[in-house]
Amino acid sequence: MHRYCFCLQVRTDRLDEYVERHRDVWPEMQAALREAGWHNYSLFLRDDGLLIGYVESPDLEAAQRAMAATEVNARWQAEMTSFFTAGQPDESFVLLPEIFHLTED
Repeated sequence: MHRYCFCLQVRTDRLDEYVERHRDVWPEMQAALREAGWHNYSLFLRDDGLLIGYVESPDLEAAQRAMAATEVNARWQAEMTSFFTAGQPDESFVLLPEIFHLTED
């Protein structure tokens, strides 16, 4: 399993609504993410709109392709795109390189 971290920019005038939408992510979207290979997926949002995502997956590119092939993802992305300053969120996030990891002993 590999760890991935990414960032996106949420429009500051839509922060509250973006947070509200993620309080009740559709059950079918959550199931699709799990089935596609997204594990321990978290989103963190700063007041200025910086969104940091963390996910574990055996292969993030394969997990992204699997999600792109689902109907529920197409619906979710259509609703979420307007919250971001640039591009479709599932295609425009920037991966951040891991530079340190404290392992459990």
